[in-house]
Amino acid sequence: MKNLSAIILAAGKGTRMKSATPKVLHRVSGLPMLAYPVRVLKGLKAEKVVVVVGHGAETVRSAFDASGVNFVLQKDQLGTGHAVMCAMKGLKGFKGDVLILSGDVPLITGETVKGLLKLHRGGGGKRPVLSLITMLLDDPKGYGRIVRDEHGSVVRIVEEKDCSAPQKGINEVNSGLYLADADFLRENILKLGNRNAQGEYYLPDLVELAVTAGQKVKALTHMHPNEVMGINNRVELAKANRLMRLRKAEELMYSGVTVLDPETAYIDSTVKIGTDTTIYPGVHITGDTVIGSGCVVEEGSRITGSVIGDSTTVKSHSIIEDSHLGKEVVVGPFARLRPGNSISDRVRIGNFVEIKKTSIGKGSKANHLSYIGDSVIGADVNIGAGTITCNYDGYKKHTTVIEDGAFIGSDTQLVAPVTVGKGAYVGSGTTVTRDVPAGSLVVTRAGEKVVAGWALRKRKKK
Repeated sequence: MKNLSAIILAAGKGTRMKSATPKVLHRVSGLPMLAYPVRVLKGLKAEKVVVVVGHGAETVRSAFDASGVNFVLQKDQLGTGHAVMCAMKGLKGFKGDVLILSGDVPLITGETVKGLLKLHRGGGGKRPVLSLITMLLDDPKGYGRIVRDEHGSVVRIVEEKDCSAPQKGINEVNSGLYLADADFLRENILKLGNRNAQGEYYLPDLVELAVTAGQKVKALTHMHPNEVMGINNRVELAKANRLMRLRKAEELMYSGVTVLDPETAYIDSTVKIGTDTTIYPGVHITGDTVIGSGCVVEEGSRITGSVIGDSTTVKSHSIIEDSHLGKEVVVGPFARLRPGNSISDRVRIGNFVEIKKTSIGKGSKANHLSYIGDSVIGADVNIGAGTITCNYDGYKKHTTVIEDGAFIGSDTQLVAPVTVGKGAYVGSGTTVTRDVPAGSLVVTRAGEKVVAGWALRKRKKK
């Protein structure tokens, strides 16, 4: 957006989180909470984004190194005003409006910011030098109170520790989101004092500085306070996660996805799901997962970082990690796909089957109780119950190759490296240690011995 830059305040230690992790890196719906204001600003195409870091600065920098933002260090955390003083070093020469957001307010939306911009830039008459978002709370404890004059104009913001008894009764509070003229901000940020209960430089004191100088201040009262709430502890973190989860479920439902119980569907904000897919309760879908159209994901399943083709069914309590599945695949119930799998169309992976780092061709199936690792499996292969690829010799992993149309009988052990040729047949109970030529039968069994009448004689002795 033309003539718009931004500052994100992300230097706080987050003492109440009681964590070694910097507060803004705690996750909300799969992303660090700082990612959300960054995403909003990218959507607005802000000219420059300056992130103020302090506690855990290097960790935060590392997490957002590829995001295109600029970082400024606030070595000593002396308040929000001091943080903006530090940030202005990164906006030298900028002319326009500066949006100030908090890194611990992840539920903020682009629509809200656009509303603030419209208020700040629209309308006739004298343009404001500062605009802000306020909210009405039944319990305003912990927030700075909005003080208005007899005409309803905002004249001051008083932090709770500095409030008089009547001021503590005010239920309109400061959200911490501001839009300021860059020249006003550059000139007045240096005028902030720290004569207050906390000995800090308060950014909200800019309101009184502007009003005293005869400048105009505007306020937008947000009707949904949850969107601009800050996160200061694990209780608020859980609340934000729930709200973001419901927001994502609603977005999916409006786009044509059936979410049977939004309250218990844990779907990250980064997930994409096609139309006519049904999501059952108790499902976790995380990371950059993409699920196609017409799919079914049943209860208790967990999918992370995977691509799921159209019309695929993931039956209950299955786990799929960092894998690629084609169309019309059926997985589960109780199947596990560990990372690195490429599963073609119409494959069947049944109950208690574990697959790792394996490619499986079209129409193949492993329906029961098998482990398949480090393998290349062709099309139309049948893998019987109890099959194991013995891929690790204690030092290295080896590859098992099963070519098109091969039949692997139940209770087979394939000792890699080994290849079963096209159309070959492995008899049940076989241990395969050498390559099997195409079209061949391989079977290893001890000869059977039948002793007539043995069981009857055994019982008579007892």
